[in-house]
Amino acid sequence: MLAKRIIPCLDVKDGTTVKGINFVNFRDAGDPVELGAEYSRQGADELVYLDITASHEERKTFTELVTKVAANINIPFTVGGGINELADVERLLNAGADKISVNSAAIHRPGLIDEIAKNFGSQVCVVAIDANIDNNEWICYLNGGRIPTEKKLFDWAVEAEKRGAGEILFTSMMHDGVKEGYANEALSVLADKLHIPVIASGGAGKMEHFRDAFLTGKADAALAASVFHFGEIKISDLKQYLRNEHVNVR
Repeated sequence: MLAKRIIPCLDVKDGTTVKGINFVNFRDAGDPVELGAEYSRQGADELVYLDITASHEERKTFTELVTKVAANINIPFTVGGGINELADVERLLNAGADKISVNSAAIHRPGLIDEIAKNFGSQVCVVAIDANIDNNEWICYLNGGRIPTEKKLFDWAVEAEKRGAGEILFTSMMHDGVKEGYANEALSVLADKLHIPVIASGGAGKMEHFRDAFLTGKADAALAASVFHFGEIKISDLKQYLRNEHVNVR
């Protein structure tokens, strides 16, 4: 069985790492390049950088940041935010990113997934899905969790895989930043429906939550932000704990 991955996530706004609760109320968490280098030293398997207020004006800044990150860390990293076309993907890969993450743009135009997979390979394409429960159903949201869509989580994840996504990054909006555990039931359903890796996001507060995401949620990777940014959990300690709990980590 493939080793489970631990992935710190750095939400970047105006060049600074921030962390919110339920997608709002952001606070400053430090320099994204320094934090990334520190996580790399601590034993993180990968990193995810998300430009959470991506717009045309900020993209140039973000490309420069990606170049700096690539020069300072030696583990794979994924970049997301404001990626709408192949030129965006090419620019960020050329700046040093290993994978790119698409979310709103892929819901608006699902063919973007096919294009990325065809031009750069499925291994480059991570489809991020922000979802929440509405009327007892998991519904996908757009624009950083601001706008509900007609798409249902499980159907959209299956479609994304068919179109060429290499991984699904699923964030439960109601679990995000609350630190009470991941959405393990939904994760488990995703794991059963898909043949590609599922990354759990939203809800890490203690080490047991990572264990449960892997053992109950059957996730392939677990992503977290504030517990790492604010020093609540050290990655090396987390990996030792998971080994003791019979979870295969690197």
